Parts: sequence; structure tokens; C-alpha cells
Amino acid sequence: MTIATSVHTHQSPSDDPHRQPTRCQRNDATRQESHTSASVSITLKQAAIPLSCLGPLVRFSPGSPLERLVRRIEAATELDPIANRVAALVSISARSPLFRSVLSGSPLGHPVHPALVAVPTGSWLAASYLDATAGTSGRRAAKTLVGVGVVSAVPAAFAGATDWSYTTGAERRIGFVHAIGNTLAIGLYAASWHSRRRGSARGRMLAGAGLATVTATGWLGGHLTYARGVGVDTTAFDVAPTNWSDVLHEDELTQNTPRVVHADGIAVMLLRLGGTVHALADRCTHRGAPLHEGTIENGCVLCPWHDSAFSLSDGSVVTGPATRPQRVFEVRTRDGSIQIRSAPEHGSLRTNPVT
Repeated sequence: MTIATSVHTHQSPSDDPHRQPTRCQRNDATRQESHTSASVSITLKQAAIPLSCLGPLVRFSPGSPLERLVRRIEAATELDPIANRVAALVSISARSPLFRSVLSGSPLGHPVHPALVAVPTGSWLAASYLDATAGTSGRRAAKTLVGVGVVSAVPAAFAGATDWSYTTGAERRIGFVHAIGNTLAIGLYAASWHSRRRGSARGRMLAGAGLATVTATGWLGGHLTYARGVGVDTTAFDVAPTNWSDVLHEDELTQNTPRVVHADGIAVMLLRLGGTVHALADRCTHRGAPLHEGTIENGCVLCPWHDSAFSLSDGSVVTGPATRPQRVFEVRTRDGSIQIRSAPEHGSLRTNPVT
């Protein structure tokens, strides 16, 4: 329709619409239509060129440079000695259960590190924006934002270090490089603040280097969470039975002795205390430890790996570093058999798992 309109606009208003076009007019119209079609074709091709060129840049395949870099870091066992020493120091500093729970984000139900990181990164990004657009009028505000970012980065780093100290292997190596990069970024921004205070133009250059560094290390932090699952509930994709399932004969469950059973492939810890049978998901939501190997204290089960305490009655986190509660199952006894079932689940990843 667009092509036809462009052709008709070249016709004289005095032309008789019922008159048959001459051979010359037909040739002119054909050339005009061909030219218009060719222009549309060229325009579409030109628009497609940038998209096709972006393919290798946005594609994250096993052979991409980023993937190769990440795999090299994950396999760099030479980082283990120093990373393990630093993790041990962090564990000592966060020995207090209350301090550990707060740094992990247990009262919030999610790790607190990602939320704290928003303050320094937002401040630094705003400072760079002022550097680029406000000129001399924005120097004071930019210096203040850089300083706010440096100060707020300290608690964010402590929270991240606490989460990292509970990792091992490839995850610990990636986290270690992530921490080194963030420490470098904080140093660059601290130097930027000092230079700005003295009125040196180097402050903006240092801030630019710091922003590039924190962006790269932030990507590594995202890899830890979204690719390796650090900080994610380890039972997020478990599909538990919502119908009553026989799991154990009641005579096989002794007092005060945790017992692991399975219902539709899900490991469940059973524990008889007095006349009550408790049933909790056996896999710890924090790092996947088997809870039936833990100890029972004050109405809680303590994780055998990192000492998170979960209430036996409702699965809630009493002390961290865990942030997500344990799934609790309903229990009943029928004809000498212990039966359990889970409450109906509303999360789509659990109700409609990918198979």
C-alpha cells in the first residue's frame, strides 16, 4: 500500500483516472515501484546488519570468551590456599550466632548482601553521571556520592564475605576473585574521593576505572548466584507429594533419633519427640547438608555443616547463616504406618518442574 501511494503521488492532478496509461507512463510507474521496493529492501537489510553483528557479542556459548574465563577461574586450584585462609578468618570474625545471622540476612528471609550492594553501586554510578553531564557545578555532589559509596561498601563487603565463607571449590574461587575485584574498586573510589578533595582532575579518571572494575566483578557475583546457585534455596526445585504417602512403620522410629525417609524422591527427616512426630525436608536450604546428621537442641535441629538452627515445629530459621525455612510435612499414623504429605505449593517452579 505504501509503494502504490508513492507512485500515485507522482501523477498529475489533471490526469483522467479512467484513462489507460501510456506505455511510457507504465514504464515510469514500474521504475518508480522497483526503486521504492529496492529502497525498502535496502533499509531492511541495513537494519538487520547491526542485529546480526551483535550475535557473537550477546551469545554466551560454552566457547565464548566469558565462559572460558569463568571456567579457568573455577579450575584455578592455586587460589585455594590463600582463599581458604581468608575464609577461615571471616568465619572467626562472624563466630557470634547473632552477628552471623544479621550478616547473612536470616531475619529478612533472603541474603542481605545483594540489597546492601545497591547503595555503593548506585552512588558511584550517579557520581559518574554527574562527572559526564554536570561539569564544575556537579563536582561537590559527585565527591559526596563517591564518599557515600566507599562508606556503604564496607558493610556490603562484610555481608558478602560471610556468604562466601560457606562456599567451597569452584564457587569459593569465583567468589575470591569477585572479592579481590571489589576491594580494588573500593580502593579506586577511595583514591578518587581523596583526589577530588584536593581538586585534582584525576578523581574522575579513578572513578571511571572503579566503575569498570565494579561492573566486571558484579558480573562474577551474578554468575555465583544465577549459574552456581550460591544464596539460592537448595530445595527450590524439589516437588514434594501433596497426597498422603507411607514412609515408615511407626515401630521403626525411636525416640530422639532422627531418621531419613524418602517420599517421591524427596529426602525427609523424621523425629519422634515424646508423642509428636516431626517431619522436615532433610536437605538444608542453605548449602544442602543432611539435617538428620545434625543435633537436636531446644526444639531445633542444627545443621551439621554450618550450625543453622531450624525449628522442628514450623521449620523457621532460628539462627543463621541459613535464610530460608525448611519445608515442614504433615504427619499422621494409619494402620501402624507413618504417613506424610506436603501442603499445596503455589510456586510454579515446584508445581510445574521442567522435565
